[in-house]
Amino acid sequence: MQDILQRLEEMRDQAAIGGGQRRIEAQHAKGKLTARERLQILLDEGSFEEWDMFVEHRCIDFGMEQQKVSGDGVVTGHGTINGRLVFVFSQDFTVFGGSLSEAHAEKICKIMDKAIQVGAPVIGLNDSGGARIQEGVASLAGYAEVFQRNVLASGVVPQISMIMGPCAGGAVYSPAMTDYIFMVKDSSYMFVTGPDVVKTVTHETVTAEALGGAITHTTKSGVADLAFENDVEALLELRRFVDFLPASNREAPPWRPTDDPATREDLSLDTLVPPDATKPYDMKELIEKVVDDGDFFEIQPAYAGNIITGFGRMEGNTVGFVANQPMVLAGCLDIASSIKAARFVRFCDCFNIPIVTFVDVPGFLPGTSQEFNGIIKHGAKLLFAYAEATVPKVTVITRKAYGGAYDVMASKHLRGDVNYAWPTAEIAVMGPKGAVEIIFRGDIGDAEKIAARTEEYRQKFANPFVAASRGFIDDVIKPHGTRRRVCKALNMLRDKQLENPWKKHDNLPL
Repeated sequence: MQDILQRLEEMRDQAAIGGGQRRIEAQHAKGKLTARERLQILLDEGSFEEWDMFVEHRCIDFGMEQQKVSGDGVVTGHGTINGRLVFVFSQDFTVFGGSLSEAHAEKICKIMDKAIQVGAPVIGLNDSGGARIQEGVASLAGYAEVFQRNVLASGVVPQISMIMGPCAGGAVYSPAMTDYIFMVKDSSYMFVTGPDVVKTVTHETVTAEALGGAITHTTKSGVADLAFENDVEALLELRRFVDFLPASNREAPPWRPTDDPATREDLSLDTLVPPDATKPYDMKELIEKVVDDGDFFEIQPAYAGNIITGFGRMEGNTVGFVANQPMVLAGCLDIASSIKAARFVRFCDCFNIPIVTFVDVPGFLPGTSQEFNGIIKHGAKLLFAYAEATVPKVTVITRKAYGGAYDVMASKHLRGDVNYAWPTAEIAVMGPKGAVEIIFRGDIGDAEKIAARTEEYRQKFANPFVAASRGFIDDVIKPHGTRRRVCKALNMLRDKQLENPWKKHDNLPL
């Protein structure tokens, strides 16, 4: 028996070094951790249970039968993050460049299938050269098997992709179907076709970093949600992020104890909105002053900055926040912000996370670029997401809520549960000046008369009380009491039950 046990330990030790010490050192030289080192940081100490350590590829072409490494380029299994179960796979770039073979894919599919069955998040640490060319169509079939699991898991368990190296070609479509994509600056990239192919086909010269690096995807394309400085920061922030999420669609979000009282008031909020309606203010300040302990995890902070999305806690419970940002494009909704917020709202609805919406929106961004690129259809995605959502929805209008954008931003008409307004709120079809110039276009030459009409319109309509008189606003609240009122509303809604009519699935305006 001792001989057998010793042999087992030797096999384990051999599997643990992956492609060997030389390749591990090469990985470190690039500022990257190995697959197993990453899991040590991500998971609670001693919690990792590895599966399929001894799996090997089955390829016999191109001399591959002479090159077999236990694990076949991916470490899979389950562990815990802050005591909560997660399933993980971590691609090992030291083994065949982390390339995906049939056996490699089977390992990933196995943990995804089990995650769906038991109800736990799936986290993928991607660091792969793509499909293993020597296996041909078998490796492509492996990718498709993973894609199918991504689709089946969608809306059932949270799926998070951490891109920590190359991710190119067909490999990008698995992360693309997960809920969140995080990247590491200067060491990770994603693209369907690389710089060489781009140069051949379009004659454009571009680097891998410019084409598909972390900065590109978090600021220009919106493909990725966050970019981190290095592997360690990325994995520690991923631990923090997972702590906001429920394990599955069958569970409530996790609760964390807090000493921050629900009754806390902040008098500085009474002067947050400037007297001049044309001046911006930072909506993120409001969110951070309302959430527990000022702890707000923002999603896509560098993309579509005219809308803010992210997670915080209220009385220890996870809440999703969506807020117009007057500091960027005056808080107008455009194509990018509509898609960003719609995706976030749908995630929250999938996983039973209440949504709090702070509104200061003058309308949809005008212009030929927006119209030609489909603002009508893309704006409808956000409208659709809010209207479809059955989770608790609390809305606070801080200043402008004009036109169709008022409707879209979780209004009472889209089944908003509790809708508040600050006294500074202006709820109308459009701003007073624009409205008067249409209604009284014959008086446009008379500046004094137009000014008087504008003030009359402002008094009659550019306030929260007309909407409140119709029941579209449940109460006009004092800004400093926002946290207390939102906490009360969320408490009241804790056992809310609402179901949409039965359907196979909806037809979101894609």
